[in-house]
Amino acid sequence: VQLQASGGGLVQPGGSLRLSCAASGSRYRFNAMGWYRQAPGKRRELVASMTSGGGTNYADSVTGRFTISGDVSKNTVYLQMNSLKSEDTAVYYCNADYLSYSYWGQGTQVTVSS
Repeated sequence: VQLQASGGGLVQPGGSLRLSCAASGSRYRFNAMGWYRQAPGKRRELVASMTSGGGTNYADSVTGRFTISGDVSKNTVYLQMNSLKSEDTAVYYCNADYLSYSYWGQGTQVTVSS
């Protein structure tokens, strides 16, 4: 299974970015897909996730600013990030879960700086 994430970059505070993730090579439908992030010196944390039924979950720090969308049954999710803050700077990883298996993408850097 391969997860390809894209869309990161450098943006000014208050700006927006959209991340995309597409999974390939899976013989099974994922239970959920989502986005995690890891800032330097910090643990990887959940940003947002979506189940195969369309349910969503967000970290408190991004609620109201980030929106996850896509179709887990089609192995594709997006993360629309608005009103970005410097503390959102991190490497963002796409994740997909099938039963007890968890798959990760290579990560895409998001830098919020003026």
